[in-house]
Amino acid sequence: MENNQYNVVIDDAWFTVSKLDAATYAISEYGHWEKVHSFLLIGSERAVLIDTGLGIDNMKRMTDQLTDLPIMVLTTHVHADHIGSHGQFREIYVHEVEEDWLVSGIKKLSIEQIRKDISRDITRPVPASFDPSTYTPYRGQPTGLLRDGDIIELGERSLVIYHTPGHSPGHIAVFDINRGYLFTGDLLYDETPVYAFYPTTSPEDLVNSLERITNIDGINRIFGSHNTLGLDPALLAVVREAVQDLREKDLVRFGTGIHHFNGFSVQF
Repeated sequence: MENNQYNVVIDDAWFTVSKLDAATYAISEYGHWEKVHSFLLIGSERAVLIDTGLGIDNMKRMTDQLTDLPIMVLTTHVHADHIGSHGQFREIYVHEVEEDWLVSGIKKLSIEQIRKDISRDITRPVPASFDPSTYTPYRGQPTGLLRDGDIIELGERSLVIYHTPGHSPGHIAVFDINRGYLFTGDLLYDETPVYAFYPTTSPEDLVNSLERITNIDGINRIFGSHNTLGLDPALLAVVREAVQDLREKDLVRFGTGIHHFNGFSVQF
């Protein structure tokens, strides 16, 4: 499987489920050009699902096979490729800044553009239920709101919420204290540029958020929401230097283009 160093436990028609450890799974959508990953983290009392993917197929079909515990969904940010199966789950949490996006719709992004992005460059068979011409991102009232510094207890497993805006105003990263896993959403991944060039993005916030995650102690593995599954934390040293470089060269603003570093890139 593409860029997958982990054991595949379910290779479904649409989803690929990889086991990161005995109680942690990646649910990947390799048949779509964005190569989206969502993550199921299982504690002794409940589970967390970080994002719910594209919505091309129903993710609950996968989570039902992996745990019987109640699942709370943590939304890294309200973009269509991260909230696709939100409607299949009862408990949904989002950062307070993006509550309105979840309820009323993603700001300054047309449904035509969303449908174009969701339906192009698909390399696996899609379910009959998927119709790109009528595809509409999830909208709904969240169960609760997340704030910077919140701690989510799963039972013998604790998660810390970091507000990491830039790619979107209410973007979060999730740090699994017990395992040292940092789930970075669309703040950090490899292969394709991390971006802050839409009207609702902020290059300055993105760079500040990148710098912030380099100061988290105890990171053993980085899991971005796209492309390679699992990145070496040594990448954070590169990120730290990149932040300094971008600031010194006055590149942290809209329109400066794509900036490549050793292991990741950003686009403003």
